[in-house]
Amino acid sequence: MNSTSPAIVAQSAVRRLPRWALLGLCAAYVMAGFWGHGPWKNGDIAALGFMLELAGGHTPWLNPTLAGMPPETDGLLAYWLGAGAVLLAPAGWSPELVTRLPFMVMLTLTLVATWYGVYYLARSPRAQPVAFAFGGEARPNDYARALADGGLLALMACLGLARLSHETTSYLAQLCCTSLAFYAVAASPYRRVAPVLALGAGLGGLALSGAPSLALIFGLGATGLCWAQTHPADNEPGRQHSPGQVAAVAGLVTLAVGVLVLALDLNRWRVLWPDLPEARSLLRLLVWFAWPAWPLAAWSVWRWRHHLRGKRWPLHLSLPLWFVAVSVVATFTTVPADRALLLGLPALATLAAFALPTLSRSMGALIDWFTLLFFTGAAIIIWVIWLAMQTGFPAQPAANVARLAPGFQPDFSLFPLLCALTATGAWIALVKWRAGRQRAAIWKSLVLPAGGAALGWILLMTLWLPLLDYAQSYATMVQSARALMGTAHCADAFGLNQAQVAAFQYHGELRVHALGEQPRCDWLLLGREPAGPGQVPPNMAQWQFESSVWRPVERREAVLLYRRSGG
Repeated sequence: MNSTSPAIVAQSAVRRLPRWALLGLCAAYVMAGFWGHGPWKNGDIAALGFMLELAGGHTPWLNPTLAGMPPETDGLLAYWLGAGAVLLAPAGWSPELVTRLPFMVMLTLTLVATWYGVYYLARSPRAQPVAFAFGGEARPNDYARALADGGLLALMACLGLARLSHETTSYLAQLCCTSLAFYAVAASPYRRVAPVLALGAGLGGLALSGAPSLALIFGLGATGLCWAQTHPADNEPGRQHSPGQVAAVAGLVTLAVGVLVLALDLNRWRVLWPDLPEARSLLRLLVWFAWPAWPLAAWSVWRWRHHLRGKRWPLHLSLPLWFVAVSVVATFTTVPADRALLLGLPALATLAAFALPTLSRSMGALIDWFTLLFFTGAAIIIWVIWLAMQTGFPAQPAANVARLAPGFQPDFSLFPLLCALTATGAWIALVKWRAGRQRAAIWKSLVLPAGGAALGWILLMTLWLPLLDYAQSYATMVQSARALMGTAHCADAFGLNQAQVAAFQYHGELRVHALGEQPRCDWLLLGREPAGPGQVPPNMAQWQFESSVWRPVERREAVLLYRRSGG
């Protein structure tokens, strides 16, 4: 064992988190947000539009367009997966549900890969706790399993994960591929086939998901870190590959991905340097997006700092630090910033897990009390506003909802209410359990943060789902326009963004075409987006204004509806 380790852990502290509880928490987290709501603006509905275009054969698979517009991101893997699911699904299944199935699998893979990544990093000798003079220290496998449980809980507790990980966009594909690559490097000393397949799928999928530069950077960094792992303590029983072999495999896989990037012409750089006000905004994003993992990760680096003073950093610190550093730099140099930071959450959760054996009792109690007050208060607010929407009491929250979402009519549904009551009851039981038992388990400090994050997300996706659907969907706007258009089956469009085009095609069952020199349809949808290259502004003498339609919660996002003169 490592005598300089800051972790002092007895065998009694690595008792297992009950598998049924961990699996149930993961299942609830994955299902909430994918099930039950319509496609939301902007990325969700736009991605659905591209997937349906591909599945319907209306656009080429290697160069998809939506009303003449290419995707805003270069990654096509997410669109291919969604379109493939539509083609394979039985007839009659809802397209919006079918396209979400691959993304539910990817989020599940992210959680599984993070657990196993932490597990194998924690098995390394330099990550082990101090050996006791008369025995009784935690056994390596039990210690690794306990830290893996803590790492998974830390990932689910991150506030920024909930919304972005439940969107059917290329960013979830990037997160999944990053976590697969992270797991592959962590497990490569102990497994033969699975890490190689995971590394190829992770780096290759990352390149096909719109992040080829990050794929190569992650791969090159992992190669160098594995090459530097030659250390006498690393030759423990159970290793099947030497550091040199692992580095060689990682280098070959990275080289193959580089060839793929060049062959498909994916090597594009979009580096943006923020100014001072924008940098401050990004710093605020870092604070809340990765909460509560980042304070624990910073504490972990401080407590394990003695291991970072030599030339050969241990893999359980160097690997997550590399992934976090690359993601943070990408956050400051790419747009949108939160999507880049999303890729660093599995590695940040790993660092947070290695802080758990070093936390004092007072620090653990502080985390518990802050989490209890924060998520309990948030749950109370969600319940009070739901009660106001249903009954009108309290009056002020009901008035706020009516002002922010004019025209919204709440409806009562028993099943979401039962789900919300079950989640709330589970939270109360979890608080009681945390206060009364399992005091010695090292993962105890992350049970309430993960449970509270899951509670808030489930309550939002059940009690507030009709309100969120009304506020985030284009359905109301499209239905207003469709009522004026009668039996029209197509419309020309100018100045619409991808989300609006996809909404009119999906909700309105219209074929939307980019406006050319000569109109193709009897109706024109005129938006406020700037004209793209090669687009010709409409000749308004050919069109007669009919109406203006908009989303009820955002009247500035209006679409003008015109009928062709004489049409």
